[in-house]
Amino acid sequence: MAVSARRGRPLTPEEIYATTLRLVDAAGVDGLSMRKLAAELGVNPMSLYHHVENKTALVRGTCAAVASRLRLPPDDGTPWQEQLRALAHAYRSISQSHPSLWSYVNHHPDVIDQEGGMWVVFNRILVAAGVPAEELVHTRKALFTFVFGFLSAETSGLLTEFGGATDADDTFEVALDLIVAGLEARHS
Repeated sequence: MAVSARRGRPLTPEEIYATTLRLVDAAGVDGLSMRKLAAELGVNPMSLYHHVENKTALVRGTCAAVASRLRLPPDDGTPWQEQLRALAHAYRSISQSHPSLWSYVNHHPDVIDQEGGMWVVFNRILVAAGVPAEELVHTRKALFTFVFGFLSAETSGLLTEFGGATDADDTFEVALDLIVAGLEARHS
């Protein structure tokens, strides 16, 4: 790993992704450039290419870093209903903490790992809810789309304009009640 003469210490992936996240939170992904990131880190822009191939890989790594900090419900025997609620709240926490990154990711799904982490937990919870294997993919897509729609309305401000809803937390709990009730009715 090369050491920058200006920095005196090597770059780490953690430092790169944390700084990227801070820049994205401030100016959005469209406002991010390798030059701006390099300036923030005190390195030559070419130094970044020793760690990431391009901006897409940089955003992908930043998404993975954020996802690794999600508080996913463990497989500890807790009822699936509680686990599903915990997973939904964990996902919502991304949209609330990092709305620019969340919005970008949801319009560029190629930058996220759709096989690991949250998705493994989501599948496990749906299986515990009694969703048969042949319905798993469709159920996961339907529920994800439902929550995604809610979060899109919340982050865009539409939720407060549509119907005068002023307490997004209460509305989110109603949405989760509907999801849980629907799964219980369909698979009990």
